[in-house]
Amino acid sequence: MQEESPFGAVPPLVVALTIVAALVEAILALGAEGLVGGPAAVGWRSQAVADWGVSPLVFEQVAYRGDWSFDLVRRFVTYAFIQGGVTPALFGIALLLALGKFVGEIFHPVALAILLLLCTVMGAVAFCAIFSGPIALIGLFPAVYGLIGAFTYLLWLKLGGLGQNRLTAFRLIGVLMAFQLAFSLLFGASPVWVAEVAGFVTGFASSVLLAPGGWSGFVERMRARG
Repeated sequence: MQEESPFGAVPPLVVALTIVAALVEAILALGAEGLVGGPAAVGWRSQAVADWGVSPLVFEQVAYRGDWSFDLVRRFVTYAFIQGGVTPALFGIALLLALGKFVGEIFHPVALAILLLLCTVMGAVAFCAIFSGPIALIGLFPAVYGLIGAFTYLLWLKLGGLGQNRLTAFRLIGVLMAFQLAFSLLFGASPVWVAEVAGFVTGFASSVLLAPGGWSGFVERMRARG
């Protein structure tokens, strides 16, 4: 009898990203508790944010000064693997697995990889273009919100095919934005929401091309509606 994988049908790419994010968080969390790395390990998370996070200062160097060095450009992707702590890491990883499994069952693996990359990068670009100063962006959530955008698009298609109200496809993102607003009112607004919204919009928009059928399928459906 064949033993089933603990990750089930989760795409290998999502599993790999999850493992990397979990390992990085485990090292940083253990270091913060002084369980590995000695006294210097307490500052590992701050150092990781400085070395791998992305900020408006980095964007300024790239976009306005034309410095496309690898050390700067890679930050628009590597920031996703540094989390703010154990709790956001757990939430981010759980959502990445759940949504990655759903979207990955429908998207081609290459399309899924492009989607995650686009949402991660565009989340960082939006964040850095709107804010200024040394504030850093980290975390999986722009990519996760990109998957929510893809999920919303797929649900939008399904509801349209069933002749139901397509607007209900946006219920999930509506609930999440309401939760975000309530959290901001209670504990203060976090600028990360800009990257999350950009990730969602990028995920939804790029799914028009990346979902099975691509642009031609989208045009066909629009013609059928007309």
